[in-house]
Amino acid sequence: MHQLHIALTYDLKATYLELGYSEDECAELDSPVTVDALAGVAESMGHRTTRVGHIKDLSARLVAGERWDLVINIAEGMHGIGRESQVPALLDAYQIPYTFSDPLVCALTLHKAMCKRVVRDMGINTAGFALVERESEIGAVRLAYPLFAKPVAEGSSKGVTGRSRIESASDLRATCQDLLERYKQPVLVEEYLPGREFTVGIVGTGERARTIGCMEVHLSERAEPGVYSSANKSDWIGKVSYSIATDVEAIASSELALSAYRGLGCRDVSRVDVRTDRNGNPAFIEINPLPGLNPEWSDLPFLCRYAGIAYDDLIRWILESAMERVPAAQALWPPHSSSGVR
Repeated sequence: MHQLHIALTYDLKATYLELGYSEDECAELDSPVTVDALAGVAESMGHRTTRVGHIKDLSARLVAGERWDLVINIAEGMHGIGRESQVPALLDAYQIPYTFSDPLVCALTLHKAMCKRVVRDMGINTAGFALVERESEIGAVRLAYPLFAKPVAEGSSKGVTGRSRIESASDLRATCQDLLERYKQPVLVEEYLPGREFTVGIVGTGERARTIGCMEVHLSERAEPGVYSSANKSDWIGKVSYSIATDVEAIASSELALSAYRGLGCRDVSRVDVRTDRNGNPAFIEINPLPGLNPEWSDLPFLCRYAGIAYDDLIRWILESAMERVPAAQALWPPHSSSGVR
């Protein structure tokens, strides 16, 4: 295999905490454990790695003339709804290939309401929803209770608590007011789906894209009820358990997830969240084209662990998919990103 020079871009939680950002503001950001793991897999494949860091470090190094064959980009960004698109857009400007989806997909999928509109237009089932951009719009929501509310453009379940499940108009007003004030962005309000919760892992690009597992999320009596909240996700031991599901509902959820992934134009990997209604029909919740890859606690590595897939294989599949867009690799190395993927 041809050796590539691979750079890594990332936003470390510790960096921003030192700059005065809060724990909640840094909830999506990564740890050195993830960067070490990604670099380790790339190096085990025979490649050379350079650790770059966040977008300002990347900008400085690009201006200074540094270039790489490929960038492993897990930078979430910190400001604006287009924050996950910033590094991909910059790399596009310099014509440097990178892992994961392009700027359009990253921006669209971070805005959950816009993404649901596009997915709905594809004919993919999603729960009824409304977007509340200001307090005066709360009373105009015309959806059947119970409802579910969360910030429109956050990840890692930020803003999702036990109060996100809403049973009355007064609860809706209180929750929306709180989220509008705390996150300074619109609130997505959806009809609550009372069925099972799945997250589906997908790797590959286009017709090569395949599901690698459908993981069900189970909440215990100790968990915040009815919601995979930030508290349940971050302090999951004893509150949340996981299993790989292969029954009819899981298969239908996996098919829905793959249709959304391909229809949105995602690349290399994504994690798709799906819930079922009271009749077992799956509905699209959201898609994360930049899923957490911490080998110790991120959902996608969890899914792989329960599905019997080694973490190194997951990262290798991602890199093999991305390398199909790398000119230096195309001439010397045939793609085989679907190997081992089912």
